[in-house]
Amino acid sequence: MSIENTLRSRSDNKCELCSSTENLIAYPLPHSPDETANCAVLLCSTCSDQIQGATEFELKHWRCLNDAMWSTVPAVQVLAYRLLHKCNAEAWAQDALDMLYMDDEIKAWADAGVADDREPTLDVNGVALAAGDSVTIIKDLDVKGANFTAKRGTPVRNIGLSENPLHIEGKVNGQRIVIIAAYTKKN
Repeated sequence: MSIENTLRSRSDNKCELCSSTENLIAYPLPHSPDETANCAVLLCSTCSDQIQGATEFELKHWRCLNDAMWSTVPAVQVLAYRLLHKCNAEAWAQDALDMLYMDDEIKAWADAGVADDREPTLDVNGVALAAGDSVTIIKDLDVKGANFTAKRGTPVRNIGLSENPLHIEGKVNGQRIVIIAAYTKKN
């Protein structure tokens, strides 16, 4: 049986990420231990095109990862993990990553494909920040559109990174705001 036929049988002819039934293709995961169906996922053209960069990456579409990440298929877990990392500027994606559990071997496979080819986000001291870190605001910041000032010394826990390496996201006074990374210090 071919890889695609094996995947179609395993997934009941549905995209293993968003459950679409149209235009399905086999997608072999990069950085996989082998080239069998165990290291491939059946995807619809929408998911495949966005993953491969043929179309714009639409964060709204990837809410389907909240369900896909619970798959019992390791390849689906790995791809969901990698895509959640790509969406890590979104609070829902960070929450999903916090809940996701994988065996050590599968997590190592997933981490092998997490691309970190963008510039690092640095705090005031030049220390690299990562999603989930805690920082302290080092100067009073007027928050546009929120009618409050984020005071110096305010802790911000479980930060998110944005597409812009100069910015982070975090909750201050119960609101998720964008903060200039250079105005923070890693705890």
